[in-house]
Amino acid sequence: MTAVTIGVDPHKLSNTIVVIDASERVLAQHRFDNDRAGYQQLKATARRYKERTWAIEGAQGVGLGLAQRLVAEGEPVIDVPAKLATRIRALGGGSGRKTDNADAYAVAVAGLRAGDLKHVTPNDTTTVLRLLTDRRQDLVEQRIATVNRLHDVLQQLIPGGAKPRLTATAAKTLLASVRPRDEVGKARKLIALEYVIELTAIDARLKAMKARISEVMAANPTSLLEIRGVGVLLAAKVLAEVGDVRRFPSKHHFASYTGTAPIDASSGDNNRHRLNRGGNRRLNHVLHIVAICQIRYPGEGQDYYRRKRATGKTPLEAMRCLKRRLSDVVYRHLVADQAVKSPGGQSGASVQSSAVDPIPTVDTSEQPLSGLTADHTPAVKARLDTEGTRSRTEPTSVRVMQESVRQARRFERCPSRSPAGRE
Repeated sequence: MTAVTIGVDPHKLSNTIVVIDASERVLAQHRFDNDRAGYQQLKATARRYKERTWAIEGAQGVGLGLAQRLVAEGEPVIDVPAKLATRIRALGGGSGRKTDNADAYAVAVAGLRAGDLKHVTPNDTTTVLRLLTDRRQDLVEQRIATVNRLHDVLQQLIPGGAKPRLTATAAKTLLASVRPRDEVGKARKLIALEYVIELTAIDARLKAMKARISEVMAANPTSLLEIRGVGVLLAAKVLAEVGDVRRFPSKHHFASYTGTAPIDASSGDNNRHRLNRGGNRRLNHVLHIVAICQIRYPGEGQDYYRRKRATGKTPLEAMRCLKRRLSDVVYRHLVADQAVKSPGGQSGASVQSSAVDPIPTVDTSEQPLSGLTADHTPAVKARLDTEGTRSRTEPTSVRVMQESVRQARRFERCPSRSPAGRE
């Protein structure tokens, strides 16, 4: 039987699927309720096609539940970004109207033609770390908001207010010295005491969350902790955001993902590069903290920073160069950890804890983003060879659509993340 791709447009209450073959011909399209009965009907429909691959839009978002259920049952599932599906629909001709069937068809085409999309894997330790670090980030934001409100009330109760870096203990001491006589002052003190109680509870939760993250990290050791400036919490954030490092063919792709690789903005004879404000801002924030630590204390990172300053770079420019080097260091440690877990996988990275790479052939941070075919791993090379053989047997129109998908996919390399990690 011919291999098929099942594109899924997931929603909260329903899932729409479109089944296509290798020629992008629609074989079937259905809509199922997003409940147990609907899932059983969906599986019964899919069993008609023995060789099948699922392509789900937003498999890390609204389609997460469906994707994980399918993966748990041994089904191959591809995660299709929503923006890529939108571009495929626009490039596919026709009316371009947005319907569930049209979306599911675009998702199926993307899963069929785009060979570099991420395959969904079962939840593992990185999922646990992502949940814990996200929860901790929520608590940190709650603490910041509570402290700000407490500062505002104390400013109205005490001349000059409280000092920066306010803690619950310091706030209790200040409030103990305040004895308002009017009703307004008493109400303000009562509200301030409530904020202190909230702050105490949040601090306790943060402490417990750090202990839980430390337990998970202790059970899954990583060499990231060998890097100066990287502690348990920062290492957990890196592992949670990166996931499987094998999805990055080279350190240049990883630097583009972390937002530390500059963007080529050349035009004509004007050769220049600009700051990359895209990428994963949480990872970029982690590298920023590590760079500050290495600049502050003696070491190779500080020496590298000073050399860049001596060449005439501003402090921010020198720090960006250091962050680019640190991105390579983090990548090498992640690859080394993966090699330990899966011998015979991605190899060739030397593990060093400094931001200075002694290899003279290393690219400089001033150079543009790397090409999408540079430094492929053996697994990627084998996949590309297979795709090249297949493309020579496909019609010209199919190869044109495939190239359009690849061109659109380039814009998915640097997804924007939460603004919490912005510099």
